[in-house]
Amino acid sequence: MEINTALLKEICELAGAPGYEKRVRDFVIEAVGPYVDEVRTDNLGNVIAVKKSKNNPEAQKVMVAAHMDEIGFIVTHIDDNGFVRFHTLGGFDPKTLTAQRVIIHGKKDLLGVMGSKPIHVMSPEEKTKLPKTTDFFIDLGMTKEEVQKYISIGDPITRDRELVEMGDCVNCKSIDNRVAVFILLETLKLLKEPAYDVYATFTVQEEVGLRGANVAAHGINPDFGIALDTTIAFDVPGAQPHEKITELGKGTAIKIMDASTICDYRMVAFMKQTADNHRIKWQPEILTAGGTDTAGVQRMGKQGAIAGAISIPTRHLHQVIEMAHKEDIAHSILLLKACLEDMAGYDWGH
Repeated sequence: MEINTALLKEICELAGAPGYEKRVRDFVIEAVGPYVDEVRTDNLGNVIAVKKSKNNPEAQKVMVAAHMDEIGFIVTHIDDNGFVRFHTLGGFDPKTLTAQRVIIHGKKDLLGVMGSKPIHVMSPEEKTKLPKTTDFFIDLGMTKEEVQKYISIGDPITRDRELVEMGDCVNCKSIDNRVAVFILLETLKLLKEPAYDVYATFTVQEEVGLRGANVAAHGINPDFGIALDTTIAFDVPGAQPHEKITELGKGTAIKIMDASTICDYRMVAFMKQTADNHRIKWQPEILTAGGTDTAGVQRMGKQGAIAGAISIPTRHLHQVIEMAHKEDIAHSILLLKACLEDMAGYDWGH
């Protein structure tokens, strides 16, 4: 199965920091409309696209969550020389900020660069210290007066990087989690006869605390839940076998647990069985640090949901060089489609 890399590129390159997902939301609403029965947006900004089961008028509800936001920043200060200070929105390794271009989304989009103290004027002690986010500032090449024409305190900031293909992989900023937005959209295009009513939910503010998924699950009150998100592929030099979590090219990943969720054993067993039945390549995932929308989907409905997750193995997470294997992405689409079609035939009572 070939994936639509042009569509994935368009989705990944959109700007959507936590709380400022409007560009992604507008794209999703337009793209998903022809393939579902209903599209609505809740007060927090989640997009909920409903595809009804044609053959089951008493169908239960399955919520599928893919978050639209990407890690980013917010403007906190403009100094007398026009340099911009910022606060992070989501988790960053400070050393990955060095030498990066960013976009500040004010009255118009302005390109800037992450600046820091040159190594030439660092003391020997400074050269050996790990950087902090507060060591960086954004240089727009403008005076304070010019900057303030377009930029205000509170404007969101995203990272600037295009999607490229590398061998059998795609590489871009925001593969986390635009690849899941892509997978959910592509699955809805292929999904003809879902077993249950599908609530395809494109969530907001995952990177700052699963906020969108919590609100959406409370409103939907699903019986079943499937989250879609990236996971660590630490299959690189120096990694021990037990540290890898997942590996690129070994298939989609079926989540067993992460730091915020122990997936329902029935959903894990169902996903494994479904993957095997449809000859879909998969690998198990246990992510000991880092949470996903799975937690909100599982716990925030009125009686909770039988929930699990399909994870996309990704190298270099939370950097601008995130990398995923095209075959793993394709198998994630196939597994989600098969799960949504086969759910009614599984014995959930055991």
